[in-house]
Amino acid sequence: MSYTLTWLAETLEDAGLKVAEQTGWRTRGRGDVGRIRGVMCHHTAGPARGVMPSLNVITHGRRDLAGPLSQLGLGRDGTYFVIAAGRANHAGRGKWQGVTSGNRSFIGIEAENRGIASDPWPAVQIDAYRRGVAAILRKIGADASWCCGHKEYALPRGRKPDPSFDMDPFRRDVAAILAGLAAPPSLIPAADAHDHPTVRRGSRGAPVEALQTILGLEPDGIFGPLTEAAVREFQREHDLVPDGIVGPLTWAALDPRD
Repeated sequence: MSYTLTWLAETLEDAGLKVAEQTGWRTRGRGDVGRIRGVMCHHTAGPARGVMPSLNVITHGRRDLAGPLSQLGLGRDGTYFVIAAGRANHAGRGKWQGVTSGNRSFIGIEAENRGIASDPWPAVQIDAYRRGVAAILRKIGADASWCCGHKEYALPRGRKPDPSFDMDPFRRDVAAILAGLAAPPSLIPAADAHDHPTVRRGSRGAPVEALQTILGLEPDGIFGPLTEAAVREFQREHDLVPDGIVGPLTWAALDPRD
């Protein structure tokens, strides 16, 4: 089945954010969404450690609730994991600005955080949260008022506590990004300390050949889908963010002699 939200990954990437597309996300959903009105923010209340340890639960659901549980997951390092292009079970009963069809009308973002004082939000994650929400709102032609917390949407009041941060200053920050008043995001460095350039899908040349050789691939110097798949698998095996981008951290794992 063809789903509506296949623009999610590109929209986030165009905003300068790190994106890890999950296998099969373009055809994953509980049916399709309707008219998307806004974005609903959540926290996972999952494990205390790891970039996105709740990813499997968000993708496949729980015993009491079928997945996907949101379209996007946001790791502690600011990486967006793109999970579904269709409808997700993230909203439940509630209302925001008169809209009661949460699962059909809002894109859900489950950010990895326990939701307690002893698990502070990393600055890089909060920055990515704001920028990702702003990018989606810009795409759908909505302003910052169409960003809500699950705790604001859910009925009866007090039914949900997430996200654990104050939504009013969060919306003000999102509005500043939409207005072009916020500083640009920090991007992956163009090269590491050993002059290994950052490479990704579409890159060509000797660094890609070197990468392919290390990964045991035929070294043709073209960073295509097979190379990207091999990079993602390597990153998963080495507890790196599986975004398919070979930057300083991945180069360090690939070539420990550096």
